[in-house]
Amino acid sequence: MQHPDPGDPGTGTGVAQPRRLRTVTGPLAVSAVRGPVLAHEHLVLDLDHAGDGAAVLDADLHRPAVVAELTALREEHGLGLVVELTCRGMGRDPQALARISAESGVPVVAATGWYYEPFHPAELDGASVEELTATLVGEIDDGFGDTGIRPGVLGEIGSHGDSPTGPETRALLAAAHAALATGLSVATHAQLGRGGLAQLELLTGAGLAPHRISLGHQDLLDAPAVHRELAASGAYVAFDTVGKESYQSDTVRLRLLLALLEAGHADRVLLSCDISRHAYLRSEGGQGYGHLFRSFLPRVRAASVNEDLIDLMTRRNPLRFLTGADTKEA
Repeated sequence: MQHPDPGDPGTGTGVAQPRRLRTVTGPLAVSAVRGPVLAHEHLVLDLDHAGDGAAVLDADLHRPAVVAELTALREEHGLGLVVELTCRGMGRDPQALARISAESGVPVVAATGWYYEPFHPAELDGASVEELTATLVGEIDDGFGDTGIRPGVLGEIGSHGDSPTGPETRALLAAAHAALATGLSVATHAQLGRGGLAQLELLTGAGLAPHRISLGHQDLLDAPAVHRELAASGAYVAFDTVGKESYQSDTVRLRLLLALLEAGHADRVLLSCDISRHAYLRSEGGQGYGHLFRSFLPRVRAASVNEDLIDLMTRRNPLRFLTGADTKEA
């Protein structure tokens, strides 16, 4: 088993923090990311259980549209990085991600881990936490197969309901142990925003520092007190389904975000759009990856949120999350 290279994230136990990110096209200096970061997206994906092809972003069919969107966002809004959270069992394709990154000029961080139970592959059946941890650490150290591409984050590690199921618990614990062993951070999927507190308790109980955890989809949960509790722990609160109006209106999202900012937790917020089916692409009439920049952030600015806080939420926070830096070290 290889040791992390000198530019990899430290374990959060006092070692020097990294200056490089792991992207699908190689190491990237944190200082090179000058523009905003999309903290939770999918560029290639296959969650099609129904056979209708809806929950799909095909590596060949949809790549030109994805590349066009990312290129436009780089040119118009300075998009600096995409954190791509398609993991094992979700149709992950690291080589396609590398092509998209190269063609768009936007760096991409790939992920490893397991989604929530309905999408678990057979490899989880009967596997122990130790066995699952070894699978993740092997992929982090040695890369995805023989591609030479290595993940830069653990995610989106999933659960559904207020408490994780048995298999989801094993996947979350394996992610925590792999994070401790390798220095990567953990981004979760909390179905409809539920279960974030249980995820946090499980991950921190395994020894993972809260600032190395992002609790996903909290903008789908209309519970400001829960958001404050998660943020006060030191974990990141991901408002990462911006623009998905069929799940939650952006009006409610804005209210929830402003409440979290007013409570003094701007340094715990991550923002993104979670594009997870081809109908969300702009070429098909959807909101696209740029909805955050074109629609939601103008509303945030109109609510008197200044540019420094917007840069904090869209650039500095995701970089601190990825590198495992805590607030004092930022």
